[in-house]
Amino acid sequence: MGYHELIDIGVNLTHGRFDVDREAVIQRAMDAGVARMVLTGVTLTESSEALEMASSHTGVMVATAGVHPHHASEWTAQSTEALTALLAHPNAVAVGETGLDYCRDFSPRSAQRQAFEAQLAIAVESGYPAFLHQRDAEDDFLAILRDYRDQISAAVIHCFTGDRAFLHRCLDLDLHVGVTGWICDERRGSTLRESVPDIPDHRLMIETDAPFLLPRDMPEKPADRRNEPAFLPHVLESVARLRGQDPSRLAEFTATNSAAFFSL
Repeated sequence: MGYHELIDIGVNLTHGRFDVDREAVIQRAMDAGVARMVLTGVTLTESSEALEMASSHTGVMVATAGVHPHHASEWTAQSTEALTALLAHPNAVAVGETGLDYCRDFSPRSAQRQAFEAQLAIAVESGYPAFLHQRDAEDDFLAILRDYRDQISAAVIHCFTGDRAFLHRCLDLDLHVGVTGWICDERRGSTLRESVPDIPDHRLMIETDAPFLLPRDMPEKPADRRNEPAFLPHVLESVARLRGQDPSRLAEFTATNSAAFFSL
């Protein structure tokens, strides 16, 4: 089945694994029906690189700008000014990726919470939506977000992997939900597979998180195990199957949701 207007809301296209063939990766994505890609900013430097990359692919790419919780220890008193400046770029569409990751703890949890709050404050001030990350930190994540949520224009929990209870707590805060190829793993993704039918149509978006999270059940996996935005149709069809929906209809409303959320 062919698709034409898909939007991948999470692509780490500045990642070094794409250095050898980035333009070919972009072309394959477009050939697969991925019309737009939202590049993910994970540090201030990579956010700047993502914004510049988007500038050379106008109409196809935009980018988020933020500091991932893995890099929260890099957040300083000057980071607010630097991130605010990045958000002035014409291709900037959201604050993030920001949030909490107590699974890997690559930055101290106190530093994660501080950087998360600072970036939510920037989202409030700038009017941009928030692009959020959460792993094994549900209570702290929601408690911090709740303090800012009413003042933030919109927010998406990207690469959602949680169970139904956490999903409904997120929906109570009026979050959008991004679903990746995690759903294609019947082992690790079992709780997501159970919860994804509960996501309202108007809150759902899809993403690859490439080069990470190659769908486990792809019939022909690349030898290097690298995920690509061209594989978004596989994620789409997996989500549609678990929700009992027509893939073409799901393609249409997820693209509509994404275009509205990121003001594309």
